[in-house]
Amino acid sequence: MKTAVIYARYSSDSQSEQSIEGQLRVCEEYAQRNNILILNTYIDRAMTGTNDNRPDFQRMIKESARREWDFVIVYKLDRFSRNKYESTIHKKTLKNNGVTLLSAMENIPDTPEGIILESLLEGMNQYFSAELSQKVRRGMKETRLKGNFTGGYLIYGYNVENRKVVINKNQAEVVRFIFEQYSLGVYVKDIIKSLTAKGIYNHGKPFARNTVYNILKSEKYSGIYRHDGEVFENIYPQIVPTEIYERVRSKIDGNKYGKRSVEVVYLLRQKMKCGYCGMPISAETGTSKNGQVKRYYKCSGRKRGSDCNKSVIRKDLLENLVIDTTLEELSKPQVVNALVKGMLDIQEQQAKGTPVLNMLTKEKRQTENAIKNIMTAIEKGVITNTTTKRLKELEEQQENLERQILIERSKTAVKLSESDMKQFYIQALKLEPQMLINYLIKEIVLFDDKIEIHYNSPIRISPDDSQGFSFYSKTIQINAAQNVTVILTI
Repeated sequence: MKTAVIYARYSSDSQSEQSIEGQLRVCEEYAQRNNILILNTYIDRAMTGTNDNRPDFQRMIKESARREWDFVIVYKLDRFSRNKYESTIHKKTLKNNGVTLLSAMENIPDTPEGIILESLLEGMNQYFSAELSQKVRRGMKETRLKGNFTGGYLIYGYNVENRKVVINKNQAEVVRFIFEQYSLGVYVKDIIKSLTAKGIYNHGKPFARNTVYNILKSEKYSGIYRHDGEVFENIYPQIVPTEIYERVRSKIDGNKYGKRSVEVVYLLRQKMKCGYCGMPISAETGTSKNGQVKRYYKCSGRKRGSDCNKSVIRKDLLENLVIDTTLEELSKPQVVNALVKGMLDIQEQQAKGTPVLNMLTKEKRQTENAIKNIMTAIEKGVITNTTTKRLKELEEQQENLERQILIERSKTAVKLSESDMKQFYIQALKLEPQMLINYLIKEIVLFDDKIEIHYNSPIRISPDDSQGFSFYSKTIQINAAQNVTVILTI
């Protein structure tokens, strides 16, 4: 019998254990249907899926190296990760350890098309996460326009009262002293000594140098708050006079040294090896006589002085060649049709049953009943700090549940047609070449006269082929003097 573990996660503090219980129930039912024995569960509570900084997730990845189980079962792929790049890395780690990731709610076939379909589903999950983030940002902007505090870390010198930022008079005097002294040329270390001598501490300890520098750099003390290119002057009351703030800012800017250089991304880095000596192909930069910077890929064996005579190849030429060839293969009608059919099947499955929506709706009803009970108690005169606090928590939970319900409904409210899905697929292929390379290309073997591209998953070339796959090659004209044969190893 095959064995597995279950990984479950929910994102928000306002969600409850019911979310986890629902995920576990669906995963356990999936395991029973497929004759899989569950050995363990890994659960992360109130943890976002946009990064992998999750304790139980990291423990699961690490313990997969023991090779004690065959599968990781998740309710949906977005429970595993909402970040396509990190998802690819961790799935490869699981695969290297002999473990396969399974989605209980998304019937992804173990076929070449299924592998690409899984990639598209992960892209759609990342899209929904980004859409939610966009809605949250809109709500935050409305909050800022009203002059309300949006939450998070509150800088030294301020308090929050009734969602408004107000000045902490005692701390504000300290902030003004720091700015005034620095504007007069006093060193930060001496400012700290003066504060300590006066018995002024920060959280019971002398001010740290970084704390003072952060205070001096914060524009909020001048009454200005910037976010996403917009300026808000109605959130933070001004503590430091504009003239003093500008003087300090000028001094700090004058102490900056150097500029960060713009990093050039080599899309095929760590994917290539030399076809002659087997050494990795690495990035190379040169400057022509006229000062023009030129970028290449070059055999590291040749760079280290070995006998390899593999010639260099221009960065843009090679990258465009690989991407265009891969796009051409993935855009073939038979591949597109198979993928779209799989996506249509999943859409139909999601339309028939939405257990997540049912679970959220049930939780919302329970929250509404709890609010109703507290309101009844208040009407009878039972008003305490505890009831008031609990009522506020429940109202926030109700608002969060309503937002999640809207998102779940939006996933099935609009049914995409076959033509819409085809258009989405073609556009998705071209949006992120780095993702395309990371997901599909396992290795590129570079020769002077040909390039072998090895894919992580086979690409179906001909449906009439008895084996389902075939060996494919073609010649691409690079310039008048050179032909490069591209061999797709299937």
